[in-house]
Amino acid sequence: MVIGVGLDGGMAEECVVPASSIVALPAGLSPRDACLVEPLAVAVHGIRRGDLRTSERVAIVGGGAIGLCAVAAARAVGARVDLAARHDAQRTAGQRLGAGTIADDASSAYDVVIDAAGTTESLQQCIHLAKPGARMILLATYWGGMQIPGFDLCMKEVNVIPSAQYNRQGPSRDVDVAATILATTPIVAQSLITHRFPLDAAAQAFAVAADRSAGAIKVVLEP
Repeated sequence: MVIGVGLDGGMAEECVVPASSIVALPAGLSPRDACLVEPLAVAVHGIRRGDLRTSERVAIVGGGAIGLCAVAAARAVGARVDLAARHDAQRTAGQRLGAGTIADDASSAYDVVIDAAGTTESLQQCIHLAKPGARMILLATYWGGMQIPGFDLCMKEVNVIPSAQYNRQGPSRDVDVAATILATTPIVAQSLITHRFPLDAAAQAFAVAADRSAGAIKVVLEP
């Protein structure tokens, strides 16, 4: 159950959560940056479900917060990552995190493709970039359903791996892996958090967050 979605609490001054929802912050991770544990855990979960390996080439389509978190999670595994992003600020952040760009002739070039945009066009691009037998990880949210190019998907025999939120793999929780990445790789928070606002400027913060073309990636409200 997601607090603030399925249960009240997302905008409350205080809310009570079960002990299992608590994430202990490792040394080196500032509470000011710990808000990224949640979106990074989404990417960590997908990367782990996709069984990503160090030697593989990864294409990520979508340069929002989840797409950039996927760059960080894939780079933490040691994979080679290229990013397709719409806005300059997103591309710059991807470069800071170690992602290259996807070449115009990159058809069938990648072992793993990750859709972090959630559009018909992004799914088509992922299939176009995937090698025969590649794995496609779905990190986006498909509010309006999805349309996948079925013929190309089947001809390439691309393995589709859906991913939702986060969980654990054995004794290891995705949220704890995410917290460790943030603690050991400060450039992640430095690259993703573009704006910080106090709570009494919440309306301005939401307006800034809605304008991706102006450079916003992750906008943070701080008490």
